[in-house]
Amino acid sequence: MKLLSILKSKDLHYAVALIAIAFLVNIIPSKIAIALGIPVFIDSIGTILAGMLGGTLPAVIVGFCSNAFNSISDLPTLYYGIISILIGAMAAIFQQKGYFRTLPKIIVMVLMFAILGGVLGSILTYFLYGYDFGEGVSAPFAIGIHEHLGLSKFTSQLVADFIIDVIDKIFVVAAVIITYHKIPLHIKTLCSRVFLFDPNPVAQLEADGTRAIKHSLLRRVVVIVITAEILLGVLASTTGFVLYRQQSIEKFTDIAHGLTEAASVAVDTERIDEFIEKGRKAEGYIDIEQKLYKMRDGFPQALYLYVYRIQPDGCHVVFDLDTKEGEKASQPGDLIDFDPSFEPFLPQLLKGEPIEPIISDDQYGWLLTVYKPLKNSSGKTVAYIAADISMGEIITDQAEFFIKLLSMFFGVSILIMSIMLEFVNRRIVHPVNRMASAAIHFAYNMEQDRANDMHEIKSLNIHTSDEIEHLYKAFTKTCMDSIGFINRLEAAAERIQHMQDEIIINFAEMVEARDTSTGNHIKKTAFYVEAIARELLKEGKYSDVLDEKYIEKLKRSAPLHDIGKIAVSDLILNKPGKLTDDEFANMKSHTTEGTNILAKIEANTNDTMDDNYLKESMEMAHYHHEKWDGTGYPTGIKGEEIPLSARIMAVADVFDALVAERVYKKPFTYEKAMAIITEGAGKHFDPTVVEAFCHISEKLYAERTTLNNKV
Repeated sequence: MKLLSILKSKDLHYAVALIAIAFLVNIIPSKIAIALGIPVFIDSIGTILAGMLGGTLPAVIVGFCSNAFNSISDLPTLYYGIISILIGAMAAIFQQKGYFRTLPKIIVMVLMFAILGGVLGSILTYFLYGYDFGEGVSAPFAIGIHEHLGLSKFTSQLVADFIIDVIDKIFVVAAVIITYHKIPLHIKTLCSRVFLFDPNPVAQLEADGTRAIKHSLLRRVVVIVITAEILLGVLASTTGFVLYRQQSIEKFTDIAHGLTEAASVAVDTERIDEFIEKGRKAEGYIDIEQKLYKMRDGFPQALYLYVYRIQPDGCHVVFDLDTKEGEKASQPGDLIDFDPSFEPFLPQLLKGEPIEPIISDDQYGWLLTVYKPLKNSSGKTVAYIAADISMGEIITDQAEFFIKLLSMFFGVSILIMSIMLEFVNRRIVHPVNRMASAAIHFAYNMEQDRANDMHEIKSLNIHTSDEIEHLYKAFTKTCMDSIGFINRLEAAAERIQHMQDEIIINFAEMVEARDTSTGNHIKKTAFYVEAIARELLKEGKYSDVLDEKYIEKLKRSAPLHDIGKIAVSDLILNKPGKLTDDEFANMKSHTTEGTNILAKIEANTNDTMDDNYLKESMEMAHYHHEKWDGTGYPTGIKGEEIPLSARIMAVADVFDALVAERVYKKPFTYEKAMAIITEGAGKHFDPTVVEAFCHISEKLYAERTTLNNKV
């Protein structure tokens, strides 16, 4: 049933239609070009177009099928399939990178296609045609370059293929771009939906605000598959190469045995001594020699054919033939030293025993030598007839076989890999990334947004009939179960935070109540601090620090700035006159005492309280009496060494002290208070903070009598 539903799938029908149309677009123009004798291929328009519309998979399929179809009438075309497949994969990558949109990138793309087709194509041609020119449209051009410029055959083929491929790809890319822009938008959208449903899942996750994924699942799968393909390709190619080499050696050995067997019949073994002594003057010697020539020349692979008598002092020539190139042979009776490659076999040769074929590589070339004992009528070995077969042809055959094997293997491997990666992407990577994206939203959004995200999670509707589907169901259930827990946890956290704030505010107010002159100082300064911070944010000042979260922490921290006054005597706090030096030193200690108190609170409650909130509280308590010019207390730091929270509090604290009535003074007018504040800019206060405060100070002063109701 599932297979039937897949076959009835509209997406499958669209995919098949795209591949079929692209295939015809490859075949028809190339056949027309061949019929008209146009010296270009024009056989990759459909491949590149498929890569632009549908990505790697359809492009690879179209490229492979096109070459497979053309190989019916021209078999070598099949071995060039790897080029078409790689062009399709490159086209998909170029489309993803936007190379089809600008002229400079189009030029780069044409050159890359030409390098791939021209360079790799010329290498294939050189080996497939036995280190010679091919038979394609570039062959006459390559021959002309070779003859007129004196370049090697390979270089000539390389230059010819590259030039023709550049011309070909200019036409192809131009045709692709024109065709692509003529295709209706809904067709492009349809192809994108069928094949490119999730072109870059990693980028999607990064857009959601998460940290970039260093290694995506699909990338890991690609690396594993490619590594496996390479290892398998090396193993298969090596095995095939070794087997082919062994088979070739066996074939050449059979040829040598056949030659020595046939030649042995022509030699009169009873007259070996006579032939050595008299040479060509011996009766019948020349006739035998002529027969040996005919036999040798009848075997194209045979280079040498000779008859030797093996003696302890060396090889005594009985028959030796001139080479096919006309090089004179040794004369009958000549003594030839043993070749080093034969020394291991001398004991057997001296005994007249047969030996295994010998493969040597010396000044005579890479040869396979077969020695056949020649026996007289009494069964005694009187000489050996030997044939040397050139192994050079094996190299050519092996290279051609190896290139064919590699091109076929990697062509088919890329096709299989593309299909497999498409399956992995659709069945594993895409569903997992959809769940990951949904989980990211779910993890960081607010309550109402989580409800919406839960709806999105349910709408994923992942049905893979495997572990991924089980994972999706478990993930959905976990998210549903988590929503209630998260909501309850947030509500509890909010209640705890509110309770903490109330406790701290009440504690701070108890401390403040000891000072009968301050009059809701902590509430007013908190209001001022928040207002100044928001004005700074509005003006774009200290934007590297200020944001809504920071301002909220300042607002919560401000009531604790004078908490250290709990360690100061009531007599000092409420003294109407000027403080003595000792009393003032005691008063100044409230900064360090406040820091110590808050540090203890942090140490004992760091599991339940916001440590950043307490950090701002400690900094504000410790440094709010520091001055911009470094003359403040308790540490004497200056400028931006003073935390921003403390610099803001310094202005708010002094302003409230100036305009409020205290036991030791009457309230200052707004004008006098602002004169003192502005005069202190750059000395006592941060000038930037003072500037922002000046913009809102009049409004704050006007509302000071109602602050208790506002805070």
